[in-house]
Amino acid sequence: LGEQELADLYGVSRTLVREALMQLQARGFVEVRTRKGWYVVEPSFDEARDAFAARRVIETGMLRDAGKPLQTVIRRLRQHVADERKVIATSDAATRSVVLADFHVCLAECLGNRLLTAMMVDLSARTTLVSALYQSASDAQVSNDDHAAIVAALADGDMAEAEKLMRTHIDVL
Repeated sequence: LGEQELADLYGVSRTLVREALMQLQARGFVEVRTRKGWYVVEPSFDEARDAFAARRVIETGMLRDAGKPLQTVIRRLRQHVADERKVIATSDAATRSVVLADFHVCLAECLGNRLLTAMMVDLSARTTLVSALYQSASDAQVSNDDHAAIVAALADGDMAEAEKLMRTHIDVL
């Protein structure tokens, strides 16, 4: 990751980019190699397994404890699923992975727990790296179909089914 290239891309100073990269380094997303620069960290198998295990506990727990979502929440989630379909059809693996992972953050936001939302932002970022490396376009479509089924269960008020579908979805990832 070139500091100057990122600064030019985002229209900010190299100092700001360096500070952001140092924050990402502290969270384990990038590393700096002496005289070589910044690199995105590729998660190990154990790190990926741990991130997905944490997501399984948090996301199924969120659904188990949630009341029936409001229709405005259902509309927002359905729109997200539709946006995912468009991205799957037209975008690269990295963009596709980011948008698919954002469903889980969007769900946490919609269910209204700010602390769990912040946790999901972090966990989704970690699992996005894994998805960008290993998820095929057909796997992405299956993930999108899973999201649609979860939203349908939420719309029906069947929180137990939504929880079951989420567990299956995360276990397949």
